[in-house]
Amino acid sequence: MSSHATTYVSFLEAEKGFKSWLTTLDHKRIGLMYMATSMIFFMIGGIFATLVRLELMFPGQTIMSAGTYNKFFTYHGAIMIFMFIIPIIPAALGNFFLPIMIGAKDVAFPRLNLASYYIFIAGASFAVLALMLKGADTGWTFYTPYSIRSGTSVVLVALGVFIMGFSGILTGLNFMTTVHKLRAPGMTFHRMPLFVWAIYATAIIQVLATPVIGITTLLLIMERVLGIGFFDPALGGDPVLFQHFFWFYSHPAVYIMILPAMGIISEVIPVFSRKHIFGYHAIAYSSLAIAFISFVVWGHHMFVSSQSDLANMLFSFLTMFVAVPTAIKVFNWTATMYKGSISLKTPMLYALSFLFMFTIGGLTGLFLAALSVDVHLHDTYFVVAHFHYVMMGGTVMGLLAGLHYWWPKMFGKMYPEIAGKISWALIFIGFNLTFLTQFFVGYLGMPRRYYDYPVQYTSWNIASTIGSWFLFAGFLLMLIYFVKSLFFGKRVAEAANPWGGKTLEWQIPSPPPMHNFAETPHVTGRPYEYGVAKL
Repeated sequence: MSSHATTYVSFLEAEKGFKSWLTTLDHKRIGLMYMATSMIFFMIGGIFATLVRLELMFPGQTIMSAGTYNKFFTYHGAIMIFMFIIPIIPAALGNFFLPIMIGAKDVAFPRLNLASYYIFIAGASFAVLALMLKGADTGWTFYTPYSIRSGTSVVLVALGVFIMGFSGILTGLNFMTTVHKLRAPGMTFHRMPLFVWAIYATAIIQVLATPVIGITTLLLIMERVLGIGFFDPALGGDPVLFQHFFWFYSHPAVYIMILPAMGIISEVIPVFSRKHIFGYHAIAYSSLAIAFISFVVWGHHMFVSSQSDLANMLFSFLTMFVAVPTAIKVFNWTATMYKGSISLKTPMLYALSFLFMFTIGGLTGLFLAALSVDVHLHDTYFVVAHFHYVMMGGTVMGLLAGLHYWWPKMFGKMYPEIAGKISWALIFIGFNLTFLTQFFVGYLGMPRRYYDYPVQYTSWNIASTIGSWFLFAGFLLMLIYFVKSLFFGKRVAEAANPWGGKTLEWQIPSPPPMHNFAETPHVTGRPYEYGVAKL
């Protein structure tokens, strides 16, 4: 791999001024713009979540009315899903690191990359506009027929989701083309970092599944505006058809959210275990297996919606089957750590948290895949806990592992390690206190999405709400030390490789130069060739 040029100018310093960011074609700057935008939405969605949990701390009205609760609940879900979890890793970290990790100077279509970001902003703007008008109270799933009859701004939110879908499709096409056409000499598919494999599998889902949610939201808009009967029984429509359309996209979308996080874990664990990844090929191809199987399991969301017994049995089997490639990954990550020289730095703590919490999320998914058990647990807080253990315990923990791992590479500054570990402890304790309790209260029968609940569930809800305060404090501390590190953080040396990573991004200066590589690198080795030396 070639060294960088003698005169080094980072991508952060190459062009000055606000306009240079708005018109940039550099994939790294576009990735950071996605990151900043998604993180703002994460904070907004987190505030709504905290308010919802505060309302649920005690039975009866606590801080808001039932109508306000329904709106805040919808805002939390829609913002977190469509404006944070779906774009944050592929569009932000994927944009920043995928070209570098395969030895490219940029993505295949830089202008399309910038256009994708502005399309995302346009779609998010419509959704935010809805919040400022009548709001929306349908939940993030927009279930019909209520979403057709609701007097809130459902059309604007649905239009926002429709527009943001184009951003995901174009980004996916861009990444797939980049991987196929711009790999450096010697960078074969079996020499690509596993993060690239994960983003590639995610791109396949984005391109194939996202048009379905676009069509579904468009039909919903047409039904509300033009009165055409697609889903409303009063107009001759079928509300269950909406669920089929919605979940045909939204279950693959779960893997748009989780596969990139799995890719990050595949990068972090070898580095902090000082070992070659165990079962490289199995992890790589399991990403593709998950992508393809995800398209045939949507019906497990509809076990109680009058599907045929045969359909229910098939979806139950396929749902359990998708656990196989996921379990392969978990086994291989665990085997990688076996007899490794493990360093418990902040990125590794988040990676281990991912393993613990995502495994809980996956195993509880098997309960929901079992037909008889699902009838009891369907639409209870057990489902809420399962979903959050997968999405936040999985995706967000993977994201935080990646952020801490690549922060010195992106900005050339180190965050304070002690503050990072304190923040991790607050988030880990807060998350489990918030959502582990919900498995129990859900098993006991507390339905989800309800504004009020019987008094016997009070103690569980008090514990869950207190846990959300720990979570909030942990994320607030993280925000403070990340922002502070940008201005006052210890600067890493230009050629620094603080974690001893072997992938291409660690072979160039920190932060990276404008065009990544002064000369095209020639790849001769594999990405995880570690000895036994300690960090």
